Amino acid sequence: MLRRVLITLDAVGGVWRYAIDVARGLEAHGVDCLLVGFGSAPDNAQRAECGRVELVWTHEPLEWTVSHSAALDRGADTLAGLARDWHADVLHLNLPSQACGLPDLCPVVVASHSCVPTWWRAVQGNELPGEWAWHIERNQAGFQRADAAVVPSHSHAAALNAVYHRLPPPHVIYNATGVAPADEPKESLVLSAGRWWDPGKNGAVLDEAAAAVPWPVILAGPLQGPNGQHAAFRHVRTPGALPHKDILVLMRRAPIFAAPSRYEPFGLAVVEAAICGAALVLADIPTFRELWRDAALFVSPDDSRGWSDALNALAEDSVLRGRLSAASGARARQFTLSRQSAQLHALYSTLTTSAVPA
Repeated sequence: MLRRVLITLDAVGGVWRYAIDVARGLEAHGVDCLLVGFGSAPDNAQRAECGRVELVWTHEPLEWTVSHSAALDRGADTLAGLARDWHADVLHLNLPSQACGLPDLCPVVVASHSCVPTWWRAVQGNELPGEWAWHIERNQAGFQRADAAVVPSHSHAAALNAVYHRLPPPHVIYNATGVAPADEPKESLVLSAGRWWDPGKNGAVLDEAAAAVPWPVILAGPLQGPNGQHAAFRHVRTPGALPHKDILVLMRRAPIFAAPSRYEPFGLAVVEAAICGAALVLADIPTFRELWRDAALFVSPDDSRGWSDALNALAEDSVLRGRLSAASGARARQFTLSRQSAQLHALYSTLTTSAVPA
């Protein structure tokens, strides 16, 4: 019987919100979760978000913060020990590489939310340099060790298949949000949110576009990365890293939300902004086309003039804003936590049933 799921997470990106939401969603199915952290520790505000869900922090490194594969080897022993002590029925690992070297304790699900090789292809436009080839080898081994793989979009599944070999068909389970719809007065501003030290988020194109947009353009999110990365902008406002609740305050004020990413396996902030009533201007990339076709304006990630034109068109036309806001809100309300947790619970249950000896 499925009772306990161990879920890995980190405090840097969207996996944090994903893991907490999954854990809360599984509560409705009578499943307890243990959140196991990798990388830099969360702050007090993040810890408070966990609520009743138990959180353990290992300080084992994340794959994209180390220079060689061996630095990750100890993580398997750490996970195995926690799984045994906690009597986990399923391991849900939010980095496929975390499955490498795990003993056969219980079914393992790996979820790929992003990875260095697919990021490199999308952002740099060429093959991963030789000194980083171990990412492909390690992730490949993690996929092969797992009993099932989960991805947040068909587009990301296609990106993985272009890099890795002989992957079993992954389960496409769209990400979800528990953010409640907002009906608050809007202000004259454009919002975007992301880790702006990551060039894949493509903040530079919005910075260029903002010079020709009369409304303030706000890029909420960290400018400093964990490995010394830094982003600097001239024409946008940058409040820096904010607690999730403060991001939601901005989303409820913003009538326009922009997402210029070159690489985005899903894009949860877009869903949250749409729930909060924003009209969307999105990079014309496969993921956003898959999720938001007919519910957003699309602009090439390289076209700063196109971005300023699209933002100005929405700023000047309240009817167009209203139509797109209604369309994006209706689409966003399909990405529910109940749907996500039901699909994950069904997958876990299938794996635990098949793992029981006849």
